[in-house]
Parts: sequence; C-alpha cells; structure tokens
Amino acid sequence: MMQPDDKNVIEAESLVKIYKTKDIEVLALQGLDLVIERGEVMAIIGNSGSGKSTLLNMLGGLDKPSAGKLFVDGKDLFKLREKDLVEYKISTVGFIWQNNARNLIPYLTAVENVMMPMQFNRKNPVKNKRARALELLELTGMSKRAKHRLNQLSGGEQQRVAIALALANHPAVLLADEPTGSVDTRTSEYILDMFRSVNKELGTTIVLVTHDREIAKKVQRVVAIRDGKTSSEFIMNYAEKLAGIEGFGKQIEYAVLDRAGRVQIPRNYLDKMNLENNRLHIHMDDDGHVVLSAPEKA
Repeated sequence: MMQPDDKNVIEAESLVKIYKTKDIEVLALQGLDLVIERGEVMAIIGNSGSGKSTLLNMLGGLDKPSAGKLFVDGKDLFKLREKDLVEYKISTVGFIWQNNARNLIPYLTAVENVMMPMQFNRKNPVKNKRARALELLELTGMSKRAKHRLNQLSGGEQQRVAIALALANHPAVLLADEPTGSVDTRTSEYILDMFRSVNKELGTTIVLVTHDREIAKKVQRVVAIRDGKTSSEFIMNYAEKLAGIEGFGKQIEYAVLDRAGRVQIPRNYLDKMNLENNRLHIHMDDDGHVVLSAPEKA
C-alpha cells in the first residue's frame, strides 16, 4: 500500500477520474502517476481534454478522485471528510485562477482581499492579518497599490494580488491555472519571476498548469499529460548554464513508465512507423538500448 513520503508534497498513484451522466461515462484520468517534491517549481502541460484541469481540481480539493491514491502534504484526499476538506482548501493549498474575477472581490481593496482568507483559518490563525497581507503585497510588488480596488488595477496587477491572496494562509502548495493566460508577454515574464521569488523566499511548492510551452520551458521540470496519463517529463539541463552559456539551459524529454512498466509513445512516432494491428517489435541491443520497431511484413 502506498504511504506518503515526507520529501514529496504530492504523490499520485494509478489515479482515475470518471465523470458520469445519465447516458455516458467520461474517463478523464486513466491511471495517472505523479510525484512532486517539496520546494519544486514545475509545470503541467497537455492539450485540451488531456486531463490536466481535472488533476488540478483534485489537487485543489475541488473534485474527488474515483480510484487510485492521492496524497497532498501527507493528507490522503480519499479519506478527507467534508469538514477536513474545507480546512484543506483553506490552509494546505492556495489556488490562482486564470480569471481574476474568481480570485478577487471587486469592492475590496488589494490589502482587504489578501486578508480575507485569513478570516477563515481557525486552525492556524494569523494574529496580525493586516501586517501579513502587507508583507505579501510587498513580496509581490504591490505594496504601493494596497488601497486600490479591482477596477483601479491592471490585469497583471490583479494577478499579483491574487498570488499574494493565495499565499495568505502559508499553503504547502500553490496551484496556478494558466496564470499568464490573460496578460502580455512582458507581464507573464514578470509573473514567472515572481513565482520563482516566492519559491525562493517562502519555499512554497508551485505547480503551474499551462498550455504556454514558452513559459513551461522556464521551469525546472515539466510533466506532460496525454489521454489522462503522465506521458513524458521534461527536465531542465543546467550544464550549459554552469559552463557560462547564456539562457535557461535545454529541457530533455524523458518517457515516463507507469508502475506496470508501460510507456506512452507519441502519436507522430507511431504514424511514421505505419503499424498494422498496433503491434510493435521490441528487443534490447548489445548496448542495453531498448529498440521499438515495426514488425517486418510477410
């Protein structure tokens, strides 16, 4: 039986999510495996319908898994009662939506918005809520706009206030849904730098869900989801940077094996192989390389 590892803040094993209606069942996640270590800044990418938003909702406690195992900060999300789930959403995870209307209350000032979630944190109450809010606005570069309301802030400024709000109750994990989707390139770069700064200053684990491959290239690790499963990971290689070459380094793609030893092969590879009956020839060469090839036709 899977037990949570303290060095990991998120552990998912064979995670399944089925949505049922009167006439149909939709399998959104099909045995997804994922491990995220404490203190990581990483991204999850995938096409529409791949399951990335479903995964984000489950990590945020907004949706319940159908089968498998899921631990966040040592908490078993399959066993949380409704009361525990409310506490989990208040104190364990911080959520940043792409649409700032879901993040912020328009008639409150920036500092009042950041103070708001602290009102509900009964387990670990913050003594001086205003001081904490101002500290977070300083961290996100919004201290001079603390008394401004939503309609007085630009889209990028609203997003920065939303980040401060999400950090209000010292969450173990910050979940961001397309955090740069509604801002220009310059602002998205600034927001990404801010996430790095938050990670460095507070040690908060940050999980970005995005379709923006350029943003994804600027974090240490990227997990790609396809058809409800983890298909590959991109790990940043800092060797060039250490050698004095400018840039972020190159990401190397790795296929991800599930616990049964299965691996997803990209569709464009399969199309080029022109397979019949979905059969592959597999063997190991003398150098220890596993080779996949189309069977010879009779």
